Amino acid sequence: MERWHWLAQGDAVTQATALLLLALSVASWVVMLYKGWLLARSRRQVPRCVAAFWQADDLATARNRVAAIDGRGLVLPLVDALQAQRMPAAAVRPLAQQGAASAQLTRGLRAALQSASGPLQWGQVLLASIGTLAPFVGLLGTVWGIHHALSLLADSQSIGIAQLAAPVGEALVMTAAGLAVAIPAVLGYNLQGRSAGRIEAELEGFAHDLQAMFGDGAPSAAMA
Repeated sequence: MERWHWLAQGDAVTQATALLLLALSVASWVVMLYKGWLLARSRRQVPRCVAAFWQADDLATARNRVAAIDGRGLVLPLVDALQAQRMPAAAVRPLAQQGAASAQLTRGLRAALQSASGPLQWGQVLLASIGTLAPFVGLLGTVWGIHHALSLLADSQSIGIAQLAAPVGEALVMTAAGLAVAIPAVLGYNLQGRSAGRIEAELEGFAHDLQAMFGDGAPSAAMA
């Protein structure tokens, strides 16, 4: 418990800074663990959904197969956009359905890709913020801890290297704590951002294939 004696003896600013670093660390690890699980499932499900779609005999069967596999709802909105574009036109249509079939499909696929990017990019802003903010929070704790230690030592009658080394060295722990919080957050941001980008690229490729094959509005024999 002696190694934490400096924190117990610190003032409200020192303790609040330490609690803030702890909260940032917990938040970043919760985000990284959940996001890692989500991305791992998505990396398995998206290729299976795409393969199941192209192996189906008709659009209804393809949608049912994709819905059974796509637990995160990443591929199904793209299929629904294609299905909506191929439905018979109503007598009175909104502006979104009055354009060319290719434009309607493009609009639907773009909206589906945007909805899919939400879960994939979830938590990235928080990780980037923690990776940027934590070192400065640790530095603030260090500066304030040194100031607090020097203030206490100023009241003593004799000040030497031995008296300064312990409190100042303990205050520097806050800088190390800030780096310990920031480094995992930055690594998680980079690695998980790269993984999410690969999944988004695969979804974009699938959307491009749908647009290329069915964007002209002509019914396909296999999908009619």
